[in-house]
Amino acid sequence: MFGTSLTIGDDILDIGTQKFDRRSDQRAIGSGAMVPTLALGEPGQFEVPNVADPAHFCRNNFASACGNSDAGQTVKFAKGTTTLAFKFNGGLIVSVDSRSTMGAYIASGTVKKVIEINPFLLGTMAGGAADCSFWERNLGMQCRMYELRNKKRITVAAASKLLANTMSSYRGYGLSMGTMITGWDETGPQLYYVDDDGTRLHGRYFSVGSGSTYAYGVLDTYYKPDLTVEEAIDLGKRAIYHACHRDAMSGSINNLYHVTKDGWVKIHAIDVNDMHYEFLEEKKNAMASS
Repeated sequence: MFGTSLTIGDDILDIGTQKFDRRSDQRAIGSGAMVPTLALGEPGQFEVPNVADPAHFCRNNFASACGNSDAGQTVKFAKGTTTLAFKFNGGLIVSVDSRSTMGAYIASGTVKKVIEINPFLLGTMAGGAADCSFWERNLGMQCRMYELRNKKRITVAAASKLLANTMSSYRGYGLSMGTMITGWDETGPQLYYVDDDGTRLHGRYFSVGSGSTYAYGVLDTYYKPDLTVEEAIDLGKRAIYHACHRDAMSGSINNLYHVTKDGWVKIHAIDVNDMHYEFLEEKKNAMASS
């Protein structure tokens, strides 16, 4: 039934390449079917799907997709979060939730979605928790190496470019990341968006995650560059609250950071449920006075 057995060893990266296709052609069987026998589970070897074309199978069933575009996949990435950051005259605000979900199951309510890269640089997590956590900590190592070599702190632009270059080199490998790299350097407050395909955008404000559309609604309505520090903190807080209220995949604790020329400071960690009753009382008072 099967042709010559295929052993997957050090040349696993050949899968999906012309070299792999040429070897597959040489194992054609009488019926014309290209179904190799894989030697799986042996020491020092990678296990791959026991199908004719493992690369094609992985692309169709393990891709990180947005919205409902992974409905036909055997394995679905169950993601959900809300993160946001914006610049204003008093620095930067970074505000996130802390809920980790696997579909309808809430895996954790205390995830730290802000990665403290160094005292002047922060990164946010959206997408796959393992991918974001590992690669942003790897970025922290690269930033520290830069400081040791050059005797000065790395700029936000350079740090975001390092992460974008890393993501570009792993494009198509199934990473799931939507991050913001933000901080203060000699050019002032800076904010960049970087995702898993190497896209790198410079902007005034961003929101990433399943609840980002709701957060953008609040930011688009109330954001202005000349906010006071108190107004900026309130805006970051409200945007996360409304996203958590409407998006079931976001919630738990709102962690908020303020970045200035002296570095970042964590302002608060507030339960979103407490924020709901705070804003509900405010809404009732406003309606009573109108």
